[in-house]
Amino acid sequence: MSNPNTSSAVFSSEACHREWLASQSALPGGFRVGTASLTFTPVEVSKSVQMNLTLLVLDEPTEDFAAVFTSNAFPGAPVRIGRSRLGGRLGAILVNNKISNVCAPEGVAVSERLCAETGALLGMRSEEVLPSSTGVIGWQLPVERMIETLPAAVSSLQSVSVLPASEAIMTTDLYPKVRRADVGGGSIVGIAKGAGMIEPNLATMLVYILTDLAVPREALREMLPLAVAESFNAISIDSDQSTSDTVVLLSSGRVPVEHEAFFVALRDVCARLAEDVVRNGEGVKHVMRVSVSGAPSVAVAKGVAKSVVNSPLWQCAVCGNDPNVGRLVCAAGKYLGTEHPEIDVDHCTMRLGGCTVFSDGAFHLDLGLEEPLCAHLKAAEMYKSAPPDRNGIFTPPVCWPAHERRVEIEIDLGVGAACFAALGGDRTHEYISENADYRS
Repeated sequence: MSNPNTSSAVFSSEACHREWLASQSALPGGFRVGTASLTFTPVEVSKSVQMNLTLLVLDEPTEDFAAVFTSNAFPGAPVRIGRSRLGGRLGAILVNNKISNVCAPEGVAVSERLCAETGALLGMRSEEVLPSSTGVIGWQLPVERMIETLPAAVSSLQSVSVLPASEAIMTTDLYPKVRRADVGGGSIVGIAKGAGMIEPNLATMLVYILTDLAVPREALREMLPLAVAESFNAISIDSDQSTSDTVVLLSSGRVPVEHEAFFVALRDVCARLAEDVVRNGEGVKHVMRVSVSGAPSVAVAKGVAKSVVNSPLWQCAVCGNDPNVGRLVCAAGKYLGTEHPEIDVDHCTMRLGGCTVFSDGAFHLDLGLEEPLCAHLKAAEMYKSAPPDRNGIFTPPVCWPAHERRVEIEIDLGVGAACFAALGGDRTHEYISENADYRS
């Protein structure tokens, strides 16, 4: 395996990837995690399903935390509660997968009851517990079964590795996501869940970032939104925004650190987790990075980048390793023509895999260019599609990231100095299959 902290990392097997995950997963001082599972039958369907409960616990509640939540107008009950917790202290986070507790009957009351039960078991106040849920929207939480299972999650608490938590929070994710940065005598360790319904603001994801580096609340709340803006708010799988997005940053405050060094490390952890979310997106076989420069503003650069990563036609072309760059130009032009018709596109240059495909208002395509463009797309492909089963279900043949290469797209508008980069995935048969059968 090559250096996993670059976009060229290669994992030769699931065991190799697992070994690397374990090496990244040592918990910062002052934290414990525990997990437990339960089975139940939702009141909305007749099929028995499994849910995981995950606890992220501080040895002592802290005021030093920050959080960013979805801007969706129909947020889940845990998001509503999370916003109300911002003025106090946090000592624990209770996470459940399978059901997101969004607009369910008595959803807020149910989440508050779970916080109270968790607090009683941990010896802390209920308002020091943050609920967090992900999964099917609209279903009700099996609150009695969850309360019965909470003692098992508490009894499993350990201070060694965050890896069990990163596995337990998964839904349609193929593999857990862990990133770390060591700073001085402390560390920042982040885990993320997210695979579909990925579009800022934030994504259908849960992200928990734990650190023993001592940074006060005010500084954390200045830094986290900045780090999120260029990472989790710069990715997309399917242009759909979730109702449950949550990013939480907690400090146990044990190790002194310079704020600048901490911010650099925080940005790195967020950036790598964000790319992990895209790479593990539902059905994603290619990660693409669209870097826009020469824009009159960051907003324009972001608009162009997001228009490209969210173009269904371009996503399909990338899926098929087909360098149909006409779709690339169309996607960029759609945004510019609608939102900024005043921009002179004659100065625009576009490159795919480092090869210039458009400049001076014209394409530059020939037989000699087709081969390197195809090769670039094929090199970024993470796996080949397997045939569907008898029910038409596609199952990815691998459950680890074989490599960390990307389809690299560069667009220079040539009319300014602002830039922005967005990450996205291709559109595959597997994505359609996954979301056609999500609830079952």
